[in-house]
Amino acid sequence: MELKNMLVGLENLKVRGNLDIEIKGIAKNSNEVEPGYIFVAIKGFSEDGHDYIEKAIENGAIAIMLEEGADLKKLKINDETIIVMVKNTREGLAIMSSNFYGEPSKKFKLIGITGTKGKTTTAYMIKEILQKAGKKVGLIGTIETCINDKKIKNNDRTTPESLELQQIFSQMVKEEVEVVVMEVSSQSLKLHRVDGCDFDIVIFTNFSEDHISKIEHPDMQDYLQSKLKLFKMCKNGIVNTDDLQGAKIPNLFPESNIMTYGIDNYAKLLAKDITITNSYVDFRVKIKAQNERVKTGIPGRFSVYNSLAAICVAQKFGVEPEIVKQALLEVRVPGRSEMVDNKLEIPIMIDYAHTPESLQNILQAAKSYTRGRVISVFGCGGDRDNSKRPIMGEVSGRIADYTILTTDNPRSEEPAKIIQEIEEGMKKTKGKYTVIEDRRKAIKEAIKMANKRDIIIIAGKGHEVYQEIKGEKIPFNEREIIKEIIEELQKEPKKKK
Repeated sequence: MELKNMLVGLENLKVRGNLDIEIKGIAKNSNEVEPGYIFVAIKGFSEDGHDYIEKAIENGAIAIMLEEGADLKKLKINDETIIVMVKNTREGLAIMSSNFYGEPSKKFKLIGITGTKGKTTTAYMIKEILQKAGKKVGLIGTIETCINDKKIKNNDRTTPESLELQQIFSQMVKEEVEVVVMEVSSQSLKLHRVDGCDFDIVIFTNFSEDHISKIEHPDMQDYLQSKLKLFKMCKNGIVNTDDLQGAKIPNLFPESNIMTYGIDNYAKLLAKDITITNSYVDFRVKIKAQNERVKTGIPGRFSVYNSLAAICVAQKFGVEPEIVKQALLEVRVPGRSEMVDNKLEIPIMIDYAHTPESLQNILQAAKSYTRGRVISVFGCGGDRDNSKRPIMGEVSGRIADYTILTTDNPRSEEPAKIIQEIEEGMKKTKGKYTVIEDRRKAIKEAIKMANKRDIIIIAGKGHEVYQEIKGEKIPFNEREIIKEIIEELQKEPKKKK
């Protein structure tokens, strides 16, 4: 594609060279540059792409996109190389990538979901409903990228970088996908990853404290404003009116078509007569002007909210109530209130809860329907907001009957230090607990002490199949580990009582 066509939609460009030249590809990593490419220099958190321009040119880049303020004299770019200077190279990369791949998001219906919690479960529910309605559906999110039931890849972030995202969209167009459901993180909005995307429907699930750190959001206001950018990109919205910030969105965007859902506050779609058990929730809701009893096999009050958001989408697509009900009954989400079948028949749940509020929600839900003890096993991630650590300790100490503090993804931090910070909150309660730094041993101890009346909540990692320690991702699939531990326990000689 000619460079001039790739730059359509970008304003206030400063250019040196011929824009009629043919570009063969785009790269933001100098190692991925091939002859005929344009290299986009991005200032990252740890490295600056402008430092790799010389290497990119050596590898064959014929054009370079720079950020305003770059020192051209210092960079020593030869006269043959085309230079495009933009205000923000992340935005430049996103718009250029969309153009290069032929604006693929305009060729299917794109649904974007943002919110602190519930994005993943809501995305899977929508996918299941639309797939059962006969649509070919793509999903892009925290766990995986897939088309219908075919997995394309496992994901290590909620929303891909813009270049990769447009490549995925292009692949989905080739495979004749009709609808794409995508989780849209606050980081992706702040860092322009979804610029150039043509959204048809956007959803706001809820808002609470999370992702406040030096490398994410400096404060809650920045976090919220980043999420609200999604509603500036699309006039068709769906929001949770039981959420304080969600309830404000219709007034913030008066020209938009906003559909509302909730349980406690007035909304267009209301759930009533809710029943919550240890294996499902069901509720009454009006679909296509008639009252329906909806049931989903994911326990917890939050499942009602996620189901309502999915039903709102189903209504916009005109899906029949019976299809909606069947889809919500059958949908399962890896690592989201995921019950792990085992030979000991002990209730063991894996959940992604990694914030004070999400941990409180999952423990309170379990407490309400469990006849025996709630045994909580969790840690906190390293290199993330450390202020939540004592709060999570206090939450578990207050609600769970027994807590085992352990390691999550310590990343570059020392696990013992993280656990000590969690303990500060735990000690404020009368909750019983122990510390077992090794996560596998912690899970084993929980299983050894539990019986069929209890429930073990293994929180924090959810769908993840690794532990990140000192820059290395070590395989750690909790489902497999639970199976291995139970096999070990069954082989051990029984102690005399």
